[in-house]
This record gives sequence, C-alpha cells and structure tokens, in this order.
Amino acid sequence: MKRIPRRSFIKKAALSSLSISLLNLPLIHSARSQNLMGKRIGIIGLDTSHSIAFAQALNAATPDAALHGYKIIAAYPQGSSDIESSVKRIKGYTEEIRQLNVEVVDSIADLLKKVDHVLLETNDGRLHLEQAIPVIDAGKTLFIDKPMAASYRDAKKIFEYAKKKHVPVFSASSLRYADHIKEITETKSIGDITGADTYSPATLEATHPDLFWYGIHGVETLYAVMGRGCKSVTRVSTPDTDVVVGTWDDGRLGTFRGIRKGKRDFGGTAFGTKGIQSIGPYQGYQPLLEEIINFFETKQPPVQEEETLEILAFMEAADLSKDRGGAAVYLQEVLK
Repeated sequence: MKRIPRRSFIKKAALSSLSISLLNLPLIHSARSQNLMGKRIGIIGLDTSHSIAFAQALNAATPDAALHGYKIIAAYPQGSSDIESSVKRIKGYTEEIRQLNVEVVDSIADLLKKVDHVLLETNDGRLHLEQAIPVIDAGKTLFIDKPMAASYRDAKKIFEYAKKKHVPVFSASSLRYADHIKEITETKSIGDITGADTYSPATLEATHPDLFWYGIHGVETLYAVMGRGCKSVTRVSTPDTDVVVGTWDDGRLGTFRGIRKGKRDFGGTAFGTKGIQSIGPYQGYQPLLEEIINFFETKQPPVQEEETLEILAFMEAADLSKDRGGAAVYLQEVLK
C-alpha cells in the first residue's frame, strides 16, 4: 500500500474540506432563507445611510426583540444616477452592506425572488414610482422611505396601483417618531392641540421640489402633531431660511421653519389647551424601524395614505406660494 506523506495528506484534506464548504454555501444560504420565511427583507437603493442603519439594526448579532427576527438578506444597490451626493455613496455602502451578511444582487427582479418584504430606500424620489411597480406586481409588502416620490402625482399613482393589486404600502420620515409626539397625540399630555411649530434642515436639491429633499422631515413632524386638515399654505423664502405657515380647516395654525444656515437640528413646539410641550429630541431610526416591522407583520400601515398625500400636497403648495411671492395657495389646487 502506497503511503501518502503527512504534509500532502493534510493539504489534500484541507482542499477537499474547502471544496465541500464552498459547494455547500448555496445550501447554507438556502437553509438560512428557509428559516426566515416570511421575515426576509430586501433593500432597493444603497445611496443613503438609511440602508446601512436599518441593516445594522436588523442583522445585529443580538438584535432588539422588538424587530421580531426579521433580517435583511438581499440588496439591489442602484440608486440615483445623477445626484452626485447619492451616486458617490453607492460603492462604499455596497461594501458595508456585504459585511452585514447581505447578498448584493444585480436587479430588482433578482431581489424579489429572494424576499418577502421590501424597503425602497433609493434617495432619489423621482425613481420611486418606477421601482415600486415591480415590487407591487410581485405582491411584496412595501415601505418607501422619504420622500415617497418627487411629486404628489407620482405618490398618488403608487398608492392607486398598490390598492389595485391589494399590496400594503406606506411611507414616513423617522422624524414622525421623535420624542414626546406619542404622549402629545395619544395620551393628550397637553390637551387638544391648538397649533405647532416645527423645524428641520431644508437642504435644496435641484432635481426635487424644494421641501421634498430634506424639509420633508420637519413637515412630517408638523403633521404627526397636527394631523390632516390643512386647507392653505403661505411661504416666505430666503437663501438661508424657509418659513411655511399652514392654516387648518378648524382655524389652527401650523408652521415649519426650514434651516439652511447656522445650527441644523430637528424639533419643535406643540401648543395645547392644557399646556405647551417641546417636540424632540430626535433619537434615531429605531422607532421607525419598529413601526416598519409591525407593518410587515400586520399589513396595516401606521400612516394612512390620505395623510401622506396631504403632506406632499402641502409641500407642493409651498412651492407654488414661493413662486407667487408668498400668496396663499389652497391645497385643493394640488389635490385636484
């Protein structure tokens, strides 16, 4: 019997073991996916830090129990093709998400074969309608990050198509869940709301209507406190600041200040029949992520379509008011 030298034997055994391991990788990935059936999330768009933040929380070694074992298992990186601040992030975020045990795929079609739910994270709202349609066609529960679209019209089309296909969809900014908003609106800590002032950075991006790019955070905070029912908007705009005043049907006033110079932060003040309460501080993505996971579990959107559409109409009306020198613009003009 021919003896194999010990060193050769170890080398062959190691190579054989490696080959078997590599062959088993698809099986391991398949088994992992099977164990996660119903809880597999895919991301569209790696041009925003939101994608990485969500993946870090969901795919953590010991994730928060409130996330119910959901995992991000696949991501399609392509986001904006012409917004420089977005384009330059894609390569780095693609490498980061691979380190979080997420498979990077070549198309939305490939992604949809592997997942049960989708986070549409593309920073460029102009692409959201085009990217949402195949997700809805595949029947995947869909969360769309801010802005839901780059126009009221596109957002309405997404909702109408999702309704036609019976697919749950919702969109929200994480600022909707800033500190104290729940106690103000749910436990009525300051009584009935008589008005609110909110603020956030309002960086401009030439490809989007002014407030859609970043001002939406403060506008959504305003709506989280005030609720629906704004009838008209006026806007004063300078290179450094926007001030938008909304008049609600019942006579209440809500204001948003968009900041482009000086300290940039998020927050506000709510006024009630029994007191006045600060809004904030902002504590990050966890509260929104918990709402998204609950939405995937229940199929019940925490923010209703009508409110999301009114937020977009509010911002479009603000643009019209700016164009008209600060004249009042009725939301009905946009809603038609």
